[in-house]
Amino acid sequence: MNRRLKKILIVLASLYVIIFIGLYFLQEKMIFIPDSLPQDYTFSFPENFEEIFLNTKDGAKLNALHFKAENPKGVILYFHGNAGELSRWGIVVQKFVEMRYDVLVMDYRTYGKSTGKLSEKALYSDAELFYKYLLIRYSEDKIVVYGRSLGTTFATYVAAKNNPKQLLLEAPFYSLNEVASRRFPIYPVNWFLKFNFPTQDYLKEVSCPIIIFHGTDDSVVNYENSEKLSKVPTKEKLSLITIQGGTHHNLRDYEVYIKTLDTIL
Repeated sequence: MNRRLKKILIVLASLYVIIFIGLYFLQEKMIFIPDSLPQDYTFSFPENFEEIFLNTKDGAKLNALHFKAENPKGVILYFHGNAGELSRWGIVVQKFVEMRYDVLVMDYRTYGKSTGKLSEKALYSDAELFYKYLLIRYSEDKIVVYGRSLGTTFATYVAAKNNPKQLLLEAPFYSLNEVASRRFPIYPVNWFLKFNFPTQDYLKEVSCPIIIFHGTDDSVVNYENSEKLSKVPTKEKLSLITIQGGTHHNLRDYEVYIKTLDTIL
């Protein structure tokens, strides 16, 4: 029995180590799920838009779409989730154009037509680059920053470093460590995560009103992340809009989400 138990323990230990190694080396592929587009791909949307490219100091080329509404009330800088590319996210942001807002939505490095090497520092710098692009063209009190899922950490970062009119977060995470620790509770993920994305730290420095939308049935980023974020001390009012039964992908189908957007935008 002891020999059999020893063999079982060795197998379990081996599996633990193998999975641990896999998590370490595959973490980037688990966090970022980009789709690529050929550089000559032509976007097509019903609304008026301009395709732009911004170059970074480290040589990356970042692709974005700048939608133009008629007589816009302001502009929304939209940071999308961790999957897809602009042909998809350009459709998602149409609701804001219909609400008479210009929208700027970018593709992260390795997504769509964007190039460059992924790193946490570079992604924050890229987000700031697009905020500065808008500052040249709009009054800062007309800029609303919106982040969805992975994009919430970049949205919170630029809102903390600047003074936009409003920060809107859809299904945010407290930190990437929080999400990873819940998903892999038997592993010390905080020891080996290359990307930390501490949304809660940046939230403390945001000086504009903040609204968080989160569904109670979100199985990707659980609702408790937003509950914890709602308790972070902030410089301006923070409102948590709880969407009962909402998942990670369907908040726009709920009346409370639509009505809240109508009220604030």
